[in-house]
Amino acid sequence: MPKEQIIVRPWCPFCGQKVGRATHAPVRKMTEFPVGRCQCGAVYTSDATGHNVGAAIVETLVYACNDNADFAWELMPEDDYLTGRIENYDEGRHQVVATKNVDGRAVRGVLYFVRLHTDIQDIAYRIKEKKAEAVERSLGVLPEKKPGSIEPAPDEKRVRRKADKKIIKELVEQENIDSLVALCFDDKKTLRLMQRLLYDPMEENRWRVAWVIGRVSARISTREPGPISELLHRLFEACSDSAATPWGMVETIGYIISLRTDIFGAFTRHLLNYIGDPSTQNQTLWALAEIAERRPDLIRDTPFYNLFHFLQHPDAQIRGQVARLMGRLKATEVALQLMQLDTDQEEFRYCRDGILVSSTVAAAACSALQVIQGEIIND
Repeated sequence: MPKEQIIVRPWCPFCGQKVGRATHAPVRKMTEFPVGRCQCGAVYTSDATGHNVGAAIVETLVYACNDNADFAWELMPEDDYLTGRIENYDEGRHQVVATKNVDGRAVRGVLYFVRLHTDIQDIAYRIKEKKAEAVERSLGVLPEKKPGSIEPAPDEKRVRRKADKKIIKELVEQENIDSLVALCFDDKKTLRLMQRLLYDPMEENRWRVAWVIGRVSARISTREPGPISELLHRLFEACSDSAATPWGMVETIGYIISLRTDIFGAFTRHLLNYIGDPSTQNQTLWALAEIAERRPDLIRDTPFYNLFHFLQHPDAQIRGQVARLMGRLKATEVALQLMQLDTDQEEFRYCRDGILVSSTVAAAACSALQVIQGEIIND
C-alpha cells in the first residue's frame, strides 16, 4: 500500500475536521500534556507514549472545564460529556500512522478528546467568568503588580556563552539579573547551576539565591516557560525526596510562582503537601503568603481553612507567618483568633525581596486585622 495512504493528518472524532498540533497551555501545571482545541468545541491532549491514559484523560477533562478541577469531578461521562481517541499518533510528525511504525521506530502516541455537552459548556464558561470577576475584585484592593512585558528575543547572531559554576556564582552574588537572563538563553544548564547554589548552610544566602532565581525565572518564562516549568518540577521532586534536605527549594518555588502567577499559578495547591513537615512548614507558609499578595484566589481555591489552627502553634515563627497569610487573604473567618494575638510580642522572621526581616506576632496580627477591616491595603 502506498505510504501516502497509511499516513494521514489527525482528525477530530466528533466532527471529522483536521486538528492542529497540540501545544503546551499558557498556564503550566505539575502534570502537563500538550493540549489543543477543535473548531467544534472539543479539546484534546497528546500522550506521545500512549502509557499515560488515566492522567491524559483527566487533564483533557479539566482543560475542557477551563481548568476547574472541582467542577470536572462532578461531571458524568455520556451524560455531561463525550470522549474519543485517535491512536497510532506520531507527535513529532503530527501524523497518524496506520502501520504503527516509521522508519523502524514504533508509533504508540494517542490523542484523547473530550467534548462537553452545550449546557455544560455554558456552565463552565459562566463559572470561569464569575471567578475572573472575583479575582478582579480581590486584586482591586491590593497594590497593582502586573506581570512584566515579554522578554526580548536574544539576537540570533550573538556569540553564545557557556555557563560554569564560577560565572554563575559571581553573577548571583552580584544579583546581575540581566546577565543571568541572557546566559539562560545561551546555555540551558544555567538554571541547574543556580539551583545548586541553594545548598548553602547560611539561611540568608539561600533566601537571596531563591530571590535571584525567582526574578530570572519571571523574565525567562515570558518567552520560554518550558525550562522554568521543568525547574519547578525538579524543585517539587527534591522537596518530596525524604533522603534529601530541601534547602531553599520551597523558597524558590514560592518566588517563581508569586512573580508569575499568570503562568505558574496552578502549581500553588501542591505547596500544601509540605505544610505538615516541620522542616518546610515555615517556608511553605511564607510562600503561600507571597502568592496571596498577588492572587489570593489561588490560595482560597485550596483547603486553606486547614491552616487556621496554626494561629495557636507553639512556635512564634509559624504563628507570625500564618497571621501574614490570613491578612493577605482577607480571611474574616479568623478575625477573632487574630485579635487574641494582640499581646503576642514574640519575634519571627520572614523574607522580603530576598532579605530576612524581623517582626512580632502581634504586629503581624494587627496588620492582618487592618487589611481584613479595610483600614490599610496591605502589610
